[in-house]
Amino acid sequence: MNIIQMVHALPKAREMGGFSTLLGIGPMSPMLLQATLELSKEQDFPILFIASRNQIDIQEFGGGYVSGWDQKQFCQAIADMARKIDYDGLYYVCRDHGGPWQRDEERRAALPEEEAMARGLKSYLADLDAGFDLLHIDPTKDPHIKGTVPMDIVLRRTVELIEAVEKYRLEKNLPPIGYEVGTEETNGGLTGTKEFAEFIERLCKMLTEKGLPTPNFIVGQTGTLTRLTENIGHYSTENAQLLASVAAKYGMELKEHNGDYLPDRLLLMHPALKVGSSNVAPEFGVDETRAYVTLAKLEAELFEKGIVPQKSNLFEVMRKTAVETNRWRKWMVGEQAELTVEQVLADEELANLILDISGHYTYESEAVAPELKKMLDNLEAANVPARRFVLDKIKRSIGKYVSAYNLRGLTSRLRACAEEK
Repeated sequence: MNIIQMVHALPKAREMGGFSTLLGIGPMSPMLLQATLELSKEQDFPILFIASRNQIDIQEFGGGYVSGWDQKQFCQAIADMARKIDYDGLYYVCRDHGGPWQRDEERRAALPEEEAMARGLKSYLADLDAGFDLLHIDPTKDPHIKGTVPMDIVLRRTVELIEAVEKYRLEKNLPPIGYEVGTEETNGGLTGTKEFAEFIERLCKMLTEKGLPTPNFIVGQTGTLTRLTENIGHYSTENAQLLASVAAKYGMELKEHNGDYLPDRLLLMHPALKVGSSNVAPEFGVDETRAYVTLAKLEAELFEKGIVPQKSNLFEVMRKTAVETNRWRKWMVGEQAELTVEQVLADEELANLILDISGHYTYESEAVAPELKKMLDNLEAANVPARRFVLDKIKRSIGKYVSAYNLRGLTSRLRACAEEK
């Protein structure tokens, strides 16, 4: 069942078992991939793996921070893991925030539009070749424009990119894919329903005139904003409900971004508000890092007791590397985002905070990877189920969304609906 067929089967599946909000999961690490597939197999729900260009991209652009994978390696890693655990469910590989200036270095370099668009397109074509199921066409970042990119420019670039992607797909005789679009800015504001409807209507008209497919998902800002390990936005249930209603009129699913760290009350409300899909990423990376920190402290205790004959240096190396990545700056608030690496390393409390929020950027780094393996091996040699502890901690983190979003059993319902048709 491809992603388009899945989305078309959703309404009937929701009639059978109640409204379900799909969950987009950021692929922060190989452990997270395994944990997600295991939980999906156990609880029978479909997976949307949402990879940003910083996480996964072609080697020409530097690959991604998740294992250094490009698109083909990423898809192969998921397929290999699925075979390893005898997974027979539904998973979809999705490009999250694809397009121009979506790699951090592209924005820092303020690439000219023509070059940024060409790089964004080249990345999309590699997505197609690797077998991605859904592409988020997101030309809403532009270092040359102060503030929000005007709708006319977003529409022009969106259509231009979809047209080029579809031309390549047809030339290569590749299967149909789904599309996600949107004008969301991660600033904690709200998408106005009038502008939202205007954007959808104008975009669909432009795409239809060119014989191009219309999107399956559209991003709308419901007030979410992730900083540190909190969602500091002001969630608007009214806006979420209105945007979902508008999207449904055009046959689209409302996609919410930055759904991390919301309280249970708001998570449980998502199906009631009929939010079609919600993306979560850094929260799962933070929980994995916390699992490693717990294990590192345990390893130190067992070393002191003589139970573990040697000790890794994981905690210190991971903390230093996390600070040196500078990726934490996007999650910080106020003056802290401007501190130098040296200033942060001199402040133990702040360095520990940055390890908490940015540890997931380091797992596969040259400095951290051998220390991580050494720690896990040391503990398992001492009969501590270290790797399983990490996997189960991640599964518990994902599990609260599966429960709140009414996802359990959705794969079976989707398949039943597809067979009926």
